[in-house]
Formats: sequence, structure tokens, C-alpha cells
Amino acid sequence: MRPGKEYLVKEASDYLSRSEYVFLTDYHGINVEETTELRSKLAERGAEFHVVKNSSLKLAAKEKNLPDLSEHLTGHTAIVIGGDDASAVAKALDLYFKDTKKVPVKAGTLGDRLLTAEEVKKLSKLPGLEGLRSQLLSLFNTSATQLVGVLSAPSRGLVTVLKAKQDKN
Repeated sequence: MRPGKEYLVKEASDYLSRSEYVFLTDYHGINVEETTELRSKLAERGAEFHVVKNSSLKLAAKEKNLPDLSEHLTGHTAIVIGGDDASAVAKALDLYFKDTKKVPVKAGTLGDRLLTAEEVKKLSKLPGLEGLRSQLLSLFNTSATQLVGVLSAPSRGLVTVLKAKQDKN
């Protein structure tokens, strides 16, 4: 492999190493100002937007044992990586596309799973990481409250019976 191509594959591989997910987008028709705006919106969520060569990304993905992205590596491809919350990043991409009709999502990977564009859209509809955490804590709290209620029911019943007995006398 020639040195220039080797460098591009290594660069793509470094990008893929930074994230548990990768979203492939089509960046055709986006100008410098729009790219800067998109990058800043993604940076708010800890994500990055990088233009990559399809052939370099294909080799880097294979090197990283990612699902086969070949069928989605056509035309102008950019990747979105990084950030702890894949759902929030997918949401930012979806909002950007709705506003500008540019940078549609082609596909993605999450862990070792290949996602279609429709699945990435569904991911964007999920609550963010903080929302999921609060829902989980709410479930834990609800269970504890119900457990206390169940455990205290027999003693409450006994107290009620004793009180009724005392009132009768």
C-alpha cells in the first residue's frame, strides 16, 4: 500500500477507535459554513464530523472488525463519531437534516451491529443517556416504595385490629 493511502487508512482507523458507534452520512452539497455549524452542534454532544475516503474507511472498518459497510460506502461519505450518548448525537444529526435537508444518514454501527438509516432515526427518538438514567432511578425508587408498603402492611393491620379492640372495650 502506498504511504498516502496507508496514512488515510490509519487516520480512519484512529477515528473509529474513538467511539462505540459510527454514523455514515452523505455530505454532498454542504458548504464550509454549514459544515462548521454542524461540527459545532455535534461538538456540544462530544461528537466529531470527519470526511473520509470510502476505500480508506472500508479498510479501517475491516481492520477494527466492524460490520461490513461496503454497500453504504458510495458517493461523498463523512463519519460522525464520539460522545457518550449515541442517541443524542443521532438526534442532532436528524435535527440538522430536518432543518437543512443536507447530510442525510446512510447507515451506522453501534458496537458490532450494523444499523440502517431507519434504525439510526429510531435511535434518535430514544431518550438521551440522562433521561434513561432518571427513568432507571425512578424504577428503582418505585420498587423500594412498594416494598416498604408491602412489608409494613401486616404491622399496620395488627395495629388497626388492636385499635378496634381497644375502641370496643
